[in-house]
Amino acid sequence: MGRREVLVGRHIKIIITIILAFDILPSDCDQVYLAGERANGVYRIQPGTALPFPAFCQMTAEGGWTVVQRRMDGTVNFDRLWQEYRNGFGNLNSKCGEFWLGLEKVCAVTGQGDHILRIELQDWDNHTQHMDYPFHLGSEATHYTLSLGSAVSGSLRIAISPASGLRFSTRDQDHDLKLDSSCAQHLTGGWWFSSCGQANLNGRYFATRPRQRLERKQGIFWKPWKGRNYSLKATTMMIHPAKLSV
Repeated sequence: MGRREVLVGRHIKIIITIILAFDILPSDCDQVYLAGERANGVYRIQPGTALPFPAFCQMTAEGGWTVVQRRMDGTVNFDRLWQEYRNGFGNLNSKCGEFWLGLEKVCAVTGQGDHILRIELQDWDNHTQHMDYPFHLGSEATHYTLSLGSAVSGSLRIAISPASGLRFSTRDQDHDLKLDSSCAQHLTGGWWFSSCGQANLNGRYFATRPRQRLERKQGIFWKPWKGRNYSLKATTMMIHPAKLSV
């Protein structure tokens, strides 16, 4: 074992000792990983001065990822209003449940330093694609403006322009770039819409292709990968500190 591995091992033991002695909650899923946990599941975290909350942690070889969004079966309705997207909703406590963590909680986690956003998509032939982006999420005062850096890994073609500065929109709060209509009302779900046409991972879940053209536009889509009218089978959005290698 090299000197670096020994130091990392000592660092982890110190973190575990502090947590056990003072009952300090980890600040994110990466801290859960550093404390020795390796199982995917729900853990209680407390980023910064925020109130503690449960988060689903996805553990990988790189560390712990805090999952922001998960879609897989249509059991949760994502056509929600601003307050619900702000606070979060869905079946967080199941290893196979759908949920949205909540924009305020994501802000609390990412406010601790630079983070990477990973987007994973799956089609109905079980093919997958992903992409990792450095990103920044603004506060509610900015309507949770999303700014992305250039992709650092993965082969998924981009649907949100780097440094685009897109604001979040829902049916009751329209902040998209389309002047003559509301993307959230037209497509359903809350998202960082530009002019409606490139991506919406919070649209309606369709297990079969809808007959109506309007319904096909309301699905879960990522236009550069499968096209505008292809509704995806599964999606995951998750974050981890940018200091980790990916």
